[in-house]
Amino acid sequence: MTPDSFRRLVLTMPEAVEAGHMGHPDFRVGGRIFATLGHPDEDWAMVKLTPEQQEAFVAADPAAFEPVKGGWGRRGATLVRLRKAKVASLRTALIAAWRNVAPARLARRVSVS
Repeated sequence: MTPDSFRRLVLTMPEAVEAGHMGHPDFRVGGRIFATLGHPDEDWAMVKLTPEQQEAFVAADPAAFEPVKGGWGRRGATLVRLRKAKVASLRTALIAAWRNVAPARLARRVSVS
């Protein structure tokens, strides 16, 4: 996975848009961030999961997923080591992150699989 392939994958999510946040790209649906790219550097991304989802992804693939340090990580913010991430597991994590923040009207109407 490269930063460009991550960006392309994220932007396949319904109504996902790219914006900027604190000097790096973020990805939003309904104005809410569900993923970021390039922090702490270009080898990393972040997906906004629930703590339970985070636990499952980290347990399944600790080489690719790890909690963000501190309070954000305890709330589910999960780092993705792009070079280690497999497309299938990353897509599943992105779908979960998207659903976590998407407006209910959109999440009900749109099937992402």
